[in-house]
Amino acid sequence: MPLKKTQPPSDDKRWKLINAAMRRHGYHRSALIEVLHAVQDAFGFLEDEALEYVADNLTLPPSMVYGVATFYHFFTLKPKGEHACVICTGTACYIKGAGDIIDEIQDKFGVGPGETSQDGKFSLLTARCVGACSLAPAVVYDGEVAGHQTPEDVIKTIQEWFGNDT
Repeated sequence: MPLKKTQPPSDDKRWKLINAAMRRHGYHRSALIEVLHAVQDAFGFLEDEALEYVADNLTLPPSMVYGVATFYHFFTLKPKGEHACVICTGTACYIKGAGDIIDEIQDKFGVGPGETSQDGKFSLLTARCVGACSLAPAVVYDGEVAGHQTPEDVIKTIQEWFGNDT
């Protein structure tokens, strides 16, 4: 079992959780996804210094760690908002209006896919498929799937997150 090579990037106690996850998996390269989940669970997102720390301690090239972090949609490299709105962009959802929903959110709130509102209230995310094709277009609000959504439905929900002051 390789020993950890670097010290955590800061004195933040959450790094102990990350170190425990790496230790539990024997600092093995195959633990990358599990460790990235631990980092995201602890900090809310994967920042560059965390990716470098994980790469060094699992003896992986930083490019591989970054590649995994950007490949899977459940990882984010930016802080998420207080609320998350995930628009399914799978074929059925896209054909039934997912693109219009995204356009309306961008027009109304100035937030595009992968971005968070300036006040941190919500993040707009997209997913290739959420497995709810019969409910197209599907939107996931804070982990809850809602089907047959219209741009008006989504705007209304987001405005509720803002306290209707937008």
